[in-house]
Amino acid sequence: MPENEPNEPNEPWEYSLYIPNDPRAVTVCRRTLRLILTLHGLIGLVDTAELLATELISNAVRHTKGPAALRVRWSAGVLRIGAWDADPEPPPPPGELEQLGEVEEGRGLGLVRACADGWGWQPLSRFGNRGKLVWCELGVA
Repeated sequence: MPENEPNEPNEPWEYSLYIPNDPRAVTVCRRTLRLILTLHGLIGLVDTAELLATELISNAVRHTKGPAALRVRWSAGVLRIGAWDADPEPPPPPGELEQLGEVEEGRGLGLVRACADGWGWQPLSRFGNRGKLVWCELGVA
């Protein structure tokens, strides 16, 4: 395949973007994700994927002190978006979106649960550092 042609939609790929603990990094992640999905011909997933990634990365930056990473993987028609952070503690369970109403905080994982096809978390180590990966999945259909 020539270098300037996009990958086939069924060909798996993965990206990782390591970010500092800085609120501005959330925008960098969102815009990077939009570019990745657009270049891979997945424009139909961009708006929902951006919303989900923003919630995951915002939580990682807001609730931890160390670096974080956005992980994006495409395989078998499923987009997996993950946020790694250096805190090994599990995320708080998401509330029901309808019950969160006007609260200022705590809506993020409820929104992820409502908009994604699946979500979860797992302990994860990177470069000798313990932490966790909070992830969600979107299918094409």
